[in-house]
Amino acid sequence: MPLYKSLDLNSQTIVKIWKISESKAFFFDQLVLKPESLERVNGMKSELHQRGFLSVRMLLAEFGYTDNDLIYDSFGKPHLKDGKYISITHSYNFSAVVVSSRAVGVDIEKQRDKITKIATKFIGYEASYLDANNPNLVQKLTWIWCVKESLYKLFATPGMVFKTHFLVLPFGSDSNSTTAWIAHDNLRLKYKAIFMEFEGFGCAVVIPNF
Repeated sequence: MPLYKSLDLNSQTIVKIWKISESKAFFFDQLVLKPESLERVNGMKSELHQRGFLSVRMLLAEFGYTDNDLIYDSFGKPHLKDGKYISITHSYNFSAVVVSSRAVGVDIEKQRDKITKIATKFIGYEASYLDANNPNLVQKLTWIWCVKESLYKLFATPGMVFKTHFLVLPFGSDSNSTTAWIAHDNLRLKYKAIFMEFEGFGCAVVIPNF
């Protein structure tokens, strides 16, 4: 399937989403990979992960980039050679890339009931406003996880703990955005979190909120 969705979040930030329905062979026919990327994808045991990795390279092309334009630092955070900020995610049959002139993070997760069983591992402050009887609890937890994962990717600092260092402010079920904070040592950094939902998946993008 070609590009699934493209959204201009603001004048500086674009997110593109791919629905992965193609075979691994299709992607290899379409892409030119640098040697380290080829080695990395061939070393993946799961074909689902391989197709996720390759679909991200298709999204790069949608932005006008090639695999050679993407580099990773020692933390594993992706960077673009032209200095723009990038964040990458893939989950099951969806992948997303966001490119911005400012620091940015993105995450996609499949909405599954089991998130309620692990919520205590990443929910801290948010417990003050979450209702265990809310029929939309799985959706809310998935979005909170996506926001915190996006902040983690954006900040890329060892030792960060989802439960204590990332805070997501209350939001309604019909809301598509909220405010989130990184609280680390003496830093207090404010971000805007934008939510999306499609085909049983939750997605969040975080950008600085000045």
